[in-house]
Amino acid sequence: MPTVENASPADDSTPAEATGIASQDWATASASPQYRAAVVDLLGALAYGELAAFERLAEDAKLAPTLDDKAELAAMASAEFHHFEQLRDRLAKIEVEPTAAMQPFAQGVDDFHRQTAPSDWLEGLVKAYVGDSIASDFYREVASHLDTDTRALVLGVLDDTGHGNFAVEKVRAAIEADPRCGGRLALWARRLMGEALSQAQRVVAERDALSTMLVGGVDGMAAGFDLAAVGEMFTRITKAHTKRMAALGLAA
Repeated sequence: MPTVENASPADDSTPAEATGIASQDWATASASPQYRAAVVDLLGALAYGELAAFERLAEDAKLAPTLDDKAELAAMASAEFHHFEQLRDRLAKIEVEPTAAMQPFAQGVDDFHRQTAPSDWLEGLVKAYVGDSIASDFYREVASHLDTDTRALVLGVLDDTGHGNFAVEKVRAAIEADPRCGGRLALWARRLMGEALSQAQRVVAERDALSTMLVGGVDGMAAGFDLAAVGEMFTRITKAHTKRMAALGLAA
């Protein structure tokens, strides 16, 4: 089976030459208090998301039908925890208490996982592939507005842990063996899409510094909230989701 790319909203566009904050390092960019606050929000949200992903993958491993599958998920959980450690250490390095940075996002992430708890092994795989990828697409959108040091860290922790190809292989094989499960999994993926987008929208709406950076651009920290820009961002995320559904063999 060909390698499945972790499609992102930027896949269909050519990156523009970096300007403003996107061309600065952290030491220069962090002179702006609003920018610094936005980065602390971003790293806190990502750190708690990675910690929750570690917990969830470790829990999902219990549903694995074989020892090989269990070991595969355990390895992925370990990778997620390493990402969490990188983010935690970066927060500490910029003199921010990691727990305080993560706390505002804990309830929302926990609610998402409670509302989308998989009932079986296949639902868990679809959630990891679809749900986590939507979150990654959102954070990649934010990363385009970051200083060079923070952007490198964020893109590094968003790297696929191998779950993409693993999930696609297992889900496609299951649908081939029993085509009836395809409809159920397609409905499940649509539900995940809705819940994941709602969570991302709440992050944008509730964190002023982060939303201003995202919709104002790297040089427009005071540009204000642009609903059109937010809508375009979520359209790109939806298109990437459609590609992943096709990779899984599910209708979007």
